[in-house]
Amino acid sequence: MTNPTTDPGAIEDWQTVRTMFDRIVPRYDLMNHLMTFGMDIRWRKMIATRAAAMGDCVLDVACGTGDVALAIRAAGARQVAGLDFSPVMIEAASAKARERRADVAFLVGDAMTLPFPDNTFDACTVSFGLRNMPDYTAAIEEMARVLRPGGKFICLEMTPYRTPVLSSIFTFYFEQIMPLAGGVLTGDTTAYRYLPKSVAAFPTSTQLVMLMRRAGLTNTHVTMLGGGTVAIHTGVKSQELGVRRSHLR
Repeated sequence: MTNPTTDPGAIEDWQTVRTMFDRIVPRYDLMNHLMTFGMDIRWRKMIATRAAAMGDCVLDVACGTGDVALAIRAAGARQVAGLDFSPVMIEAASAKARERRADVAFLVGDAMTLPFPDNTFDACTVSFGLRNMPDYTAAIEEMARVLRPGGKFICLEMTPYRTPVLSSIFTFYFEQIMPLAGGVLTGDTTAYRYLPKSVAAFPTSTQLVMLMRRAGLTNTHVTMLGGGTVAIHTGVKSQELGVRRSHLR
């Protein structure tokens, strides 16, 4: 089990992960829908709605092909940015934005060193991307840094499956069926073998809340989805954290 005091991070280095995601872009959306039986569309809309409700200025980190950022814009936020370390993902996201005539800024960048000033965004989202970052606490701290005081951190992520009755069924699907399907559809079995391993090594929901609190987020809340396989974690940047960070600079 992951120990939140050891600053856990991704099971592979960032260059390996980026190259892997670059390879699977053409079938990335299709595989997401198939793996979750289409539920990922609803989950992304849920966090998009929550983010847009916080204000007009929203950042989506590890944005992938742009679905969450575009959903946030559609939900009413007027200034939306999406950032990802994969240039190929950003190309796909930008193409979607042009096709839908959506005013969303997509850029290549490092989630560990966000190219934005302190206290900029009303909300910061990350969906199925925190698992791939080299230091979870540092990544959350960086996303909290760019939030305005009172702004909300919203994380949609798979979580280690702990339900005893269904665990064996889920494990078989996740570790055997999904890599096979991913290999057939994308030609890249390796990427879909990495996924279940990365989920198994990821902090539990309780541990992730602890990491969020270490990063200075308050009013933490967890919504479990997908029968306990996915969770939305939220936290708020306190006024005190905003003042403390401004004094450090």
